[in-house]
Parts: sequence; C-alpha cells; structure tokens
Amino acid sequence: MPKNVKKVRIFSALEVANLCGVVNQTAINWIRNGYLKAFTTPGGQYRIYAEDLMGFLEKRGMRIPHELDDYFRDDVDWGALLIVDDDAELNDIIKRFFEKRPEPMRISQAHDGFEAGKLVSEKRPGFVILDIDLPGLNGHAVCKKIKEDPVFGKPFVIAMTGLDRPEEKEAILADGADAFFAKPLDFEGLAMAVAELASKVKERNVE
Repeated sequence: MPKNVKKVRIFSALEVANLCGVVNQTAINWIRNGYLKAFTTPGGQYRIYAEDLMGFLEKRGMRIPHELDDYFRDDVDWGALLIVDDDAELNDIIKRFFEKRPEPMRISQAHDGFEAGKLVSEKRPGFVILDIDLPGLNGHAVCKKIKEDPVFGKPFVIAMTGLDRPEEKEAILADGADAFFAKPLDFEGLAMAVAELASKVKERNVE
C-alpha cells in the first residue's frame, strides 16, 4: 500500500469492548454519553473509527491495545524524514546531510507550519525535524497537533531553535517533542538522535 494512502479501520461497539476488556454495554454507554465518538449504520449499529478510539483511550490514560497501536505504527513510513524550517538554506543543508548518511532516508521539506501538517498527513514520515520559530503556525502548535492527533501516526519530533533557553526547551518537550537542539546545529548529534529514536521502533517491532 502506498504510504500516502490512509488506511481506514472501523470497529463495532463489541470490538471496542473486547479490545478494552470491558463488557459490550460499557462501550455502548461510552458512546451514548458522548465520551467516545461514533456513527450509526443504517441498521442502527454503532461504528467507531480507529482514530476516535485512540483519542478516547489516550485522553483517559487507558491502555492502548496492541492491535490499535500496531495499526497506526504500520501506517507510518519509518524510513522517511520531514524537515520543517523556513530558512531554505538550512533546510537544504539538513536534507543533503541526511541524504549522505550510510542509511539515507526519504526526505520531504516544508517551510511553514501549515505545509508541515499537510506533508505529515500525506507522506506519513516517522521522523520530523521541526523548527520552533515558524511563520504562521509555529513549531509548538505543529508539534502538539501531530503528537495529540493519532491520525498522524505519532512520528518522532526533533525540535530545533535559535533560542537556546531552558524555558524554550522545556516548553517544546512538554508539547511532545522527543528531542531538542539549539542552533547552530550539531549535525552529528542530530543524526545520533534520529538513530536512537529509530532503534526504539526496531525494539517495538521485535516485541
């Protein structure tokens, strides 16, 4: 399946109940009380999109079933990297750097937050190198969006900024970023961070 074609997974209320380890009526109550988003078939049966179920579970801190976690993980291109920076020259330098690595990645580039969101949705990259100070939609908003919305597949986010301040680092990590780098960039450190995050994916796939 092409990576830019989004899969659609729909669960019945009974399937949700089985995945969550509850009785069917509990799942139905979640839906009827407005906690779990669902739609109704012509036959009157509840159906739930995988994205909505994931959001429901994460919002309440509930365990994510392996089947659901694998669904989103398998829909991400872990060999792809998106670089987001409005500095076109630096964006290109980062691109060339990763293209020359022993294990080159498929690279996409965005120059603002809106373009970044579009490409994350279309390309499904496993890794995003994200500048915080972006025009329009800043890096904080972009990071929170792609980390909180399961539809994006939960890519790893490596944030970067020219403002090397403790509070800036704390804020972007709180937004969900997996790593932080100040400019001027430590390119080898950046590559190492991507490699370490990639190893986490390999470990999960072995489990």
